[in-house]
Amino acid sequence: MVASEALKILRQKGLRSPKRLTIAVTGACNLTCCHCWVEAGSSSAAPHVPERTLRRLIEEFVALGGEGIRLTGGEPLCHPAWLKLLQFGRSIGVGDVSIQTNGMLLTADTVAALGALDFPRLSLQISLDGATAPTHDLVRGEGAFDGALAGLRLLVQGGLAQQVTIFFTEMRHNLAEIPVLLQLANDLRIGSVATGSLVLCGRAAEEAIVAPPEPDQYRQLLQRFDADTGFRELYEKIGNVAALEWRRESAPRAECCTFVENPYLTPDGNLYPCVLCHVDAFAVAGVFGKNLAAAFAEGTTLWSSLLQTSHCRAEANPACQECPGQLVCAGGCMGRAWGSHGDLLAADDRCELRRSIYQQNKFLNHAGQHNAVYRK
Repeated sequence: MVASEALKILRQKGLRSPKRLTIAVTGACNLTCCHCWVEAGSSSAAPHVPERTLRRLIEEFVALGGEGIRLTGGEPLCHPAWLKLLQFGRSIGVGDVSIQTNGMLLTADTVAALGALDFPRLSLQISLDGATAPTHDLVRGEGAFDGALAGLRLLVQGGLAQQVTIFFTEMRHNLAEIPVLLQLANDLRIGSVATGSLVLCGRAAEEAIVAPPEPDQYRQLLQRFDADTGFRELYEKIGNVAALEWRRESAPRAECCTFVENPYLTPDGNLYPCVLCHVDAFAVAGVFGKNLAAAFAEGTTLWSSLLQTSHCRAEANPACQECPGQLVCAGGCMGRAWGSHGDLLAADDRCELRRSIYQQNKFLNHAGQHNAVYRK
């Protein structure tokens, strides 16, 4: 099947065309993190995807109008051809290429090769789950913090600091370190820090050592943001924390979930409509043995039903009915809802937190309007 036919089928089903493909190039990893969703690094993990297969898929994704490729794993740097794949993407005109890594396997030579790509839209996401070794190593293993920091310093020395994002998984034991992590990143001249909250899937579902933050911890972070000018200025410069960004949300959503725009391909050849929606009933299997355009066309019937689910979640969920953020949040992420509750129609696992923030926003907006009237 040619790309234009697949795109036509997607449009006919009301689905968006794919824009950024996340490819797990291997199931291998040098770590066995307690919170790993895909359980990478285990003895049963999928092997490296052949380089030839990956080149073909990247080329076919570009033909579909894809704008970006993200290499992940496992640990993508375990794949012997990871650098060649970045170079290949650059050579065939991929708009932007990124790689998600724990940073420990970076060397001076590989960083020099990354710099030689001369690719302003290359980005590197380095996982750092704490501002200190004890916090980070608790979930990633002894020595992981020092290894990640060494990788970050190599990237800084190689002139790539502004193309680096530190990614922090929000957990109960580490959330309080966000302000210190921002300061660490700023001291290193890193471009940005982004966070995402833990989902109790994969190893995290079995590991007692990891847990999502309590709502009160987020409230303390919000209070710190409001009261601490230095933290607030640093955050505005390089930070992106969902709970703080929700404070800015007020307008209803103009669009539903962006699945299919951000598909995910596993190292055993399953294509999911979203990097967070690991629902086997909505996966296209055996993608390595078929044309990528045909795989997307095959997925449209499955994914069009997801579109309908996405549209009706807020109306179907009782928790949304009295929430001031109903039209803003619309039940949150479907993938997270499935991962945490096994139900696509459920509100996602951050529902209580979102509600408390939207209620605070409503109170602040009401207070602001009242004060404005009073001043008149």
